[in-house]
Amino acid sequence: MAPLGEEKKRLILTAAFDLALRRLGADRAATMQRFLACFYDHVAAADLEGRCADELYGAASSLWQFAQQRPPGKAKLRVFNPRAAAEGWTARRTIVEIVNDDMPFLVDTVGMALAAEGVAVHLIIHPVMRILRDAQGRIVQLRDNDESDGAPESLMRVEIGELHDEARLAAIVARLEAALADTRAAVADWQKMRDALAETGAALASERPPLAASELAETQDFLAWLDDDNFTFLGCRDYRFDAAAGSLAPGLGIMRDPSFALFDGLRNFAALSPPLQAFLRASHALFITKSNRRATVHRAARMDAIGVKQFDAEGRVLGMRVFLGLFTSLAYSRPAHATPFIRVKVAGVLARSGFDPHGHDGKALAHILETFPRDELFQVSEDDLYDIAMGILGLQERRRVALFLRRDPFGRLVSCFVYLPRERYGTALRRQLGALLEEAFGAKIDGFDVHLGDSVLGSVLNKDSGVG
Repeated sequence: MAPLGEEKKRLILTAAFDLALRRLGADRAATMQRFLACFYDHVAAADLEGRCADELYGAASSLWQFAQQRPPGKAKLRVFNPRAAAEGWTARRTIVEIVNDDMPFLVDTVGMALAAEGVAVHLIIHPVMRILRDAQGRIVQLRDNDESDGAPESLMRVEIGELHDEARLAAIVARLEAALADTRAAVADWQKMRDALAETGAALASERPPLAASELAETQDFLAWLDDDNFTFLGCRDYRFDAAAGSLAPGLGIMRDPSFALFDGLRNFAALSPPLQAFLRASHALFITKSNRRATVHRAARMDAIGVKQFDAEGRVLGMRVFLGLFTSLAYSRPAHATPFIRVKVAGVLARSGFDPHGHDGKALAHILETFPRDELFQVSEDDLYDIAMGILGLQERRRVALFLRRDPFGRLVSCFVYLPRERYGTALRRQLGALLEEAFGAKIDGFDVHLGDSVLGSVLNKDSGVG
């Protein structure tokens, strides 16, 4: 016997089916009834509580009518407040309707865009249906999902807090359109970016730049590791250091847009500071840092930028190929000592310490490195990692406050590692520490992470942005 909630859902949907039959007639009702069944198939009974057949029919019918014609290869969306006089039905909230080709990241991306606009999401209904359209983008037929003709499409209905200000509604539409365009670009160029990664690794192997064999091998291992579900590719572009100011190679994914700025000033190498020019010219195969921008696709975090140097026949650094995206959750869960690029730094720090790996200090240092924030491990130099890790080790179980710093080589960010007795930690103290750091660096806190382990010490990682 079906649970009470599911039985209510079945009864109300049956009433909606009957409503379709009465309003559309037998010939047209069959398609609408199929659409209703697919539309509400995975909606929890609790989310339909208190809704009548008129509301369920009106919501589904509205999206179906909105989907009837869509330009090929482009999302169609609107944000509106349905009213009985205009739409023939009403809703208790503002409605977002989106019709798009089915692709990864859509729900995450839409949720991120709405959160960025400061609106509350109350319900998302997101069926994927196979739809056959003609050359003009008009629906010919709703097909079964196991049929070969037609294409899977994402039909999304989102209920958000009620809004009536036209400027706010227009801003939400603009942000959603931009985020969905970024998603389409990243998904469309995904294989091309993977091919570019493979090409980069092959070029390093064939051109044999002036690198130690161990560094070259580690770089190739790291590039292969990226492509093993450890990186979500969002963009890719080549930068030439001898290019004219403002000139730019075509990019892939979200970096197709020529206005996309990875870092301030990177378009004009000659205008960069001498230390930064030296850093980029140095004969090291790759570097990892954070982009100026947060991702609009999949996860609202500062995007990871992986730069792989490009060399000429004489071994000089000509430029770099940058892959932009996000490390996956799998990448963060893998052991540090088994992750290419990171493992070399970890092994280097352990060797420089001179500790017996089986002794107390050796084990304690290994634990510090293994639990060090993963984003920081990707970006930190071995020298900085050694200084910070040894400093943390020196604290041991001492109940005192300590601060360690790491500056981004591009001069945009500084990471502040604050250690303090865990019994003193609280939100008020974190805010106080953040205010002190903002004042000291003349910057704004970009984000923070709190780690409270088994030690008597807790740690707070603050990231200041806009550092001069």
